[in-house]
Amino acid sequence: MLGWDSYFDEKFAQTGLPTAMPARVIADFGADYLIHDGCSTKRASARRVDPAVGDWVALSGGVIGAILERRAVFSRRASGTETKQQVLAANVDITFVVVAATDVNVRRVERYLAIGWQSGAVPAVILTKADLSDLPDSVRVELESVAAGAPVIVTSSVTGEGLDEIQLQLRPARTGVLLGPSGAGKSTLINAILGQDVMPTREIHRSGEGRHMTSHRQLVQLPTGGMIIDTPGLREAQLWEGEDALGGVFDDIEELALRCRFSDCSHVTEPGCAITAALADGRLERGRFDSYRKLQRELRAVAVRSDARLRLDERRKWKQITVAMRAKDRYMRG
Repeated sequence: MLGWDSYFDEKFAQTGLPTAMPARVIADFGADYLIHDGCSTKRASARRVDPAVGDWVALSGGVIGAILERRAVFSRRASGTETKQQVLAANVDITFVVVAATDVNVRRVERYLAIGWQSGAVPAVILTKADLSDLPDSVRVELESVAAGAPVIVTSSVTGEGLDEIQLQLRPARTGVLLGPSGAGKSTLINAILGQDVMPTREIHRSGEGRHMTSHRQLVQLPTGGMIIDTPGLREAQLWEGEDALGGVFDDIEELALRCRFSDCSHVTEPGCAITAALADGRLERGRFDSYRKLQRELRAVAVRSDARLRLDERRKWKQITVAMRAKDRYMRG
């Protein structure tokens, strides 16, 4: 049922809500949610919890009372200045990084792959609109290189190329999420797999350009088994915490760093630096290394701001406790 297994069976028992029933969130409309309880789809509200699409929840009387512990969380840093996590989807098994053949940006693919690795899910790359562009072999090779062993699936919603392979990745009951910029063809891809227009799309120009019409996140069940979550195009693909995620995308750079003479090498002027040597002789592309360092700086900045926020929250908590204790002391003496 929608990916339910012994893991969630155990987590549901831990909620301590014997009169509730398990259900999965399949759409988030902001004010309320669409859930599926294994028999039917219905609307529900949430009380003191903030579920995401893909979450398993405890439902009672049309109200979501608890979120089951997540197995994987697909999130990013919320847009704006505040350092806050925004959960986009939960309990995802595979993250599909979607890139249009008409707009291949390898550096952007690296960023999305890092977000995918952070979620705890296995990433894959989907190249859409293959019928609209004769992609040079060199670009395909570069995509396969940055994918670092993850599959690269070439697709066309017009010819049907690659659609069977996507469905195969999701059988028998795996959940995938589509991650990519607006206009990459995510909704069109889902409609092509389903054979009907379920997700709204905007007409695509001959150039392959288009705008993603999805305004909310939604989980769709596939007729061949498995589920796929469509998400609005991300204007800001901001990373969240987890610097280890870069290892999945830039393992070649991290392996080179292990060969540096000094363990704390900054890869700038130190003698015996394996990375500067690889940059000099062309074994490592400068753009790829710059992308790695940029993502590394972002993750460190998020960590620093998160630590600062936690320290501030802790100081506020103890200040409130101190004020309450002084008020109690005055009351007792009075």
